[in-house]
Amino acid sequence: MDKVFIEQMKEELLRQKEEIVKSLMSESDDFNAIVKAKQPKDLADIAADDIDRNTLETLSANDVRRLRLIDSAMSRIANDRYGLCMRCNKKIPRERLMAIPSALMCIECKSVDERQNR
Repeated sequence: MDKVFIEQMKEELLRQKEEIVKSLMSESDDFNAIVKAKQPKDLADIAADDIDRNTLETLSANDVRRLRLIDSAMSRIANDRYGLCMRCNKKIPRERLMAIPSALMCIECKSVDERQNR
């Protein structure tokens, strides 16, 4: 993957994470209090932080899953593994990454995984 594309995906992942944090702040007084306690950081800094246990207690399972997928994708970027399928190690098509920047698997492996988990 070229560096410009990876940087674009990194920015998109951070944007998605910040969006989740903003949404949670508007929906949850407990989460809002946690974020305000971390001030004077801005939302991007908070979104880039690891999620601590107190924060996890205020989140829905879906939000936790989304945030963990984003963190995982950011880790793969840092380790030069972004865009490679976690199962078969083939390149994940750009189109898939643009649609789902935190994708862990190529379409074929994801399809097999979903069939197995039914």
